[in-house]
Amino acid sequence: MDLFEYQGKQYFARFGIAVSPGDVADTVDEALAVAERVGYPVVVKAQVKVGGRGKAGGVKLAANADEVRQHAGTILGLDIKGHVVKRLWVERASDISKEYYASFTLDRPNKVHLGMLSAQGGVEIEQVAEENPSAIAFLSIDPVVGLDLATARRWVAEANLDEEARAQAAELLVKLYTCYVEGDCDLAEVNPLILTPEGTVHALDAKVTLDDNAAYRHPEWEEYRATETEDPREQLAREKGLNYIGLDGTVGIIANGAGLAMSTLDVVNQVGGSAANFLDIGGGANADVMAAALEVINSDPKVSAIFVNIFGGITRVDEVARGVLDALARVDISSPIVLRLDGTNAVEGRALLADHLSDTLITEPTMLDAARRAVELARA
Repeated sequence: MDLFEYQGKQYFARFGIAVSPGDVADTVDEALAVAERVGYPVVVKAQVKVGGRGKAGGVKLAANADEVRQHAGTILGLDIKGHVVKRLWVERASDISKEYYASFTLDRPNKVHLGMLSAQGGVEIEQVAEENPSAIAFLSIDPVVGLDLATARRWVAEANLDEEARAQAAELLVKLYTCYVEGDCDLAEVNPLILTPEGTVHALDAKVTLDDNAAYRHPEWEEYRATETEDPREQLAREKGLNYIGLDGTVGIIANGAGLAMSTLDVVNQVGGSAANFLDIGGGANADVMAAALEVINSDPKVSAIFVNIFGGITRVDEVARGVLDALARVDISSPIVLRLDGTNAVEGRALLADHLSDTLITEPTMLDAARRAVELARA
């Protein structure tokens, strides 16, 4: 679960991480009240879960009440990459001497926590990694050992943070790590972490992703659920108990198993197409699950073709075939379906489909052949 910036900053503050004083506002009058309380100048910031707010006009500096009214009125209701601004974060403006980058996430292959720190903040870390990878200091952290202050001090020196920032930055990094671990985050990122002309270090931004698997330990997270603006496709999939992530392409993907689903996305891309989603129906999917998956894919108006890629192990291919036929019987599927079916009971599954094959229900023998056909149909 991704948090809004204001929620991330409030989350940081629970762990003693210094952030700019500010508060949320849903109206122009509320924004003005916050500005008067924290003191001018202030920054009025759109609260949307997407990057590029500044370029879209969603971040404005205000020196007085008139400018707060003007900027808040303009930003509220602004459409930023399909996200309509309904809430603002108004904070006291900070003078910036230097900008840094800091984050913690999980290095799954190596089963350690990964810290990333750079003296080049304020830009996307991917850009830094591409243009100057040596500017990022990586730190692998044994979850059993954790991060202590001595290690953090060595880390900030390795990252070449300015001398006057190092002591405070090290202390903040230990707190950020505590937030990441005890707060059950998948990601805790500060970009930028700033050094002010007065020599203080604090988090100017906050990007926090919470681990949904830990929600049972955090009943307080329900307040975040109430503010989620979930993709309607993902909401429908959640209601049906499906593992779905919406993307922006035109080929709907259904596969059994996360690894096969990711490989399917790669193959579609390899043959010149673009995936509309990631959808894993799992290892024991039956006809009802398959039908539900097709209903979710069919709800996406961008989908022009559907690629069903099944390799039966625990999943029986004849059950998948029944699910496809069941979905076709009860839902008006608007896109052609290309199936690659192999594995357990594949012969029986193909036999069930044989009398129903047409220009809009097609089988192909291999994953590559099926991907090519689905991409062709999506372009037609």
